[in-house]
Amino acid sequence: MDYLSPTYFFDFESEEIQAIISEFKDASLSQKEIAIALYTKVRDHWRYDPYNLSFNKEKYRASEIAKRSKGHCVDKSIILIACLRAMGIPARIHLAKVKNHIAVDRLIEKFGSNELTPHGMVDAFIANKWLKLSPTFNASLCEMLHVAPLDFDGENDAVLQAFNKEGTQFMEYLEDYGHFEDVPVAFMAQNAREHYPKIFDNGTNQTEFQL
Repeated sequence: MDYLSPTYFFDFESEEIQAIISEFKDASLSQKEIAIALYTKVRDHWRYDPYNLSFNKEKYRASEIAKRSKGHCVDKSIILIACLRAMGIPARIHLAKVKNHIAVDRLIEKFGSNELTPHGMVDAFIANKWLKLSPTFNASLCEMLHVAPLDFDGENDAVLQAFNKEGTQFMEYLEDYGHFEDVPVAFMAQNAREHYPKIFDNGTNQTEFQL
């Protein structure tokens, strides 16, 4: 599969994505250094917000997400993938199901569960190996939750933190849905319907949710 080309969703030739990567177009930077810098920028520039959901495909274009100030894990993963591909680093989306163990009251109230699915992350091919990157939680949110920010060193996976600073369980991976060549909006919508009947129980074909 081709993990370097632009697609409808990973539209990195757009002005919005080109503006994000402009500061990293430096011949002195290695792919590893570029990947670390882009990961950190996406992690912290877009505030994490799991409560605004859409299953309209136009909302998942990287150029559209770039115009917002916040996004959920899939949104932020799409931005990072587009930026990595734009810089010549193969990248693809990876989906899973996770369980949040800290600050879950609102999650349970809105979703009826503290399980988050599908959780989006990034597979990036760096130094001849695929690495998993989760640019989900911005550093300021981690500080509020007493969790160390998830850093990426360019050599090892950066997957969600299992514990907070006090050793309390934070995030738990429950199921791995694997990687996809492009953003599987239909799969994501069906997955959400199966796991969150509470927000789909109005009998309509609603595709936008502000929870």
